[in-house]
Amino acid sequence: PSPCRGVLLVFEQVTEYPQRFAMKIAEKISLKMQTNNKRNISSYKLASLNLIVMANTYTQIHYHFIFAPKYRDACISPSWKEELHKFITGTIQRHGHKMLQVNSMPDHIHLLIGMRPHQSVSELIRSVKSESTKWINGMGYCSGTFAWQEGYGAFTYNKAKVSVVAGYIAKQEEHHRKMPFRDEFRQILDEEGVYYNEQYIFNDPV
Repeated sequence: PSPCRGVLLVFEQVTEYPQRFAMKIAEKISLKMQTNNKRNISSYKLASLNLIVMANTYTQIHYHFIFAPKYRDACISPSWKEELHKFITGTIQRHGHKMLQVNSMPDHIHLLIGMRPHQSVSELIRSVKSESTKWINGMGYCSGTFAWQEGYGAFTYNKAKVSVVAGYIAKQEEHHRKMPFRDEFRQILDEEGVYYNEQYIFNDPV
């Protein structure tokens, strides 16, 4: 049997990581254990992955993310937005999370994901923005240089509300026939009881 099988079983039992992701982590743990001649561990920190294996750890975390191109420039075109959605979905999955719903308008994007606890929100969004920016510019989709605006909205929901939020994101085109993005964002902040300073609610186009 694989020398990392025992560690893999721990991952399968106490986490919801995909098996392929768990196998990669287990192999790293196994190699480290052999190098250090350690056979029995209940928790082990992997510096390279910034993960800790902990027994009896169960999570159910659903995040709704919202962010926009710089100055809310309406540059996300319907002609390539589906390709953008696929690219960002792949990025989310490579980081070990699950995309539940994604949709965008020319001046902003919504993501609903099932998030694993091994990565911080800020780290994930930084990676998504960085990788998608390079991809968009590399594809030459915009006449100028594309960039995401600093900042984002991040809201958590329990399982009972996930389908409602997913449906809301899927119907973005319908919502924005009546309401511009900044009004939508203010409404979400108000509904979630989040304090905000008006001057920082995504800058106006220049």
